Amino acid sequence: MRPDQSPFSSLPASLLALLAPLTLLALLTLLAALGLGGCEQQSAAVTKAAPGPIPATRQRPGDAAAGYDALVNRSVVTCGLPYSAYVASTGNPAPEFALPGRRGRNAELPYALTAFTAPSGVELVTSNCLGCHAAPLNGELVIGLGNEFLDFTADPVLAVEAAGAFVDDPAEAAEWQRWADRLGTIAPWAMTDTIGANPAVALTLALMAHRDPASLAWSESPLIAPPPTPVLPVSVPPWWNLGKKHAMFYNGEGRGDHVRYMMLASTTCTDSVAEAAAIDAWFGDVRAYLASLEPPPYPYPIDTGLAATGAAVYRDACATCHGQDGDYPNELIGLEEAGTDPLLAEKGYHEADRFIRWFNRSWYGRGAATRTEPALGYVAPPLDGIWATAPYLHNGSVPTLAALLDRHARPTYWRHADPRPDYDQDALGWRYETLRQGREQFASLDEQKWVYDTTRPGYSNQGHDFGDDLDPAQRRALLEYLKTL
Repeated sequence: MRPDQSPFSSLPASLLALLAPLTLLALLTLLAALGLGGCEQQSAAVTKAAPGPIPATRQRPGDAAAGYDALVNRSVVTCGLPYSAYVASTGNPAPEFALPGRRGRNAELPYALTAFTAPSGVELVTSNCLGCHAAPLNGELVIGLGNEFLDFTADPVLAVEAAGAFVDDPAEAAEWQRWADRLGTIAPWAMTDTIGANPAVALTLALMAHRDPASLAWSESPLIAPPPTPVLPVSVPPWWNLGKKHAMFYNGEGRGDHVRYMMLASTTCTDSVAEAAAIDAWFGDVRAYLASLEPPPYPYPIDTGLAATGAAVYRDACATCHGQDGDYPNELIGLEEAGTDPLLAEKGYHEADRFIRWFNRSWYGRGAATRTEPALGYVAPPLDGIWATAPYLHNGSVPTLAALLDRHARPTYWRHADPRPDYDQDALGWRYETLRQGREQFASLDEQKWVYDTTRPGYSNQGHDFGDDLDPAQRRALLEYLKTL
């Protein structure tokens, strides 16, 4: 039997099931990668990009210290569960990690949750960005490290309804109903069937389908066709590379003013342009804080001589696309050259025009400061802190850097090894177990959800075969060098 634990294992299971879709909404701030918005009834320009260098765009200034304070104490998702119901349904567990600067009620909550008072006077609890963009590593919480162990396999509707049983006050009931209605509407796009597979892209598009692009008013019925299912997986990229990137998302989308894209989490509950503008007034500081983040240093011994040899291998085999010595080229690699699973990029390029039109007509995309511009390819990311960011590729299909550098060593079916998470200092990534077949070998859904099956559409571990030409000694040296980034 697999141990069903995660970095959030100290929280009650009922809370995790209840707030999983909300913690996902934090990831929408970075991964709305598939053409943002659309309105089929109205004409709007749809611009797309070609592979190649992505030009720089000047970003608005901000106060990094104020941004940190806002990140840990304010909420971009402005609906949630009444605090009284949260306490009654969870027992109000003590936070496992204490974040500096958390004030008042927030200091008493798990780091992935934020308390705030709604205009109705009701105190609410909702998710914040750290649910997806912070994770434990070596016993410490690392802000900016994507949480690759989140579980989105449960239907959130049952947990939301169960929480409603603890709501009696009419004002609290109205707040709960608003929150429950939104989550119930988007629930089909908030679920995957594999641990670590994140449905952020589909959920973003589903939210857009239910909002009027001009007024941002919510509609219970979709105004444009929602995204298709099943949901494609996305891996959570590290925040500390944001300051180097000219485009925010895997397929080169999200150019221009990053703040407006990062605010897309608010589309769960932001029902007017005035509300969106109020968030915009302080969210530039959040981006400034994220751009100031540095990757965590490798915490284990490094063979400096071997790493120096690896630096030469990196310069010859990797630097053209990924950069070196502070020079990052922001290169978007075409699908044919990258060879990685094409579905995320193909759907964003060929099937998302209605969402691009929605975005361009909305407050988020108004003016020339923000541009979508998807491309048929994927951005070669900066590799700062790459040792800590397993699993690899845009869909999280490769568990270690050693496997990424040797296509023939990649497992077709795999799951995390016990105990989990367990870091492999030799292979640089999460220790895993190779399986002979997929999830069908397990009778229990709790065991099936841990199996990563690379034969499924969108889950392939193909491509990025640039390490295949290296000999074993070169790979070992390159892995040692990657520890130093």
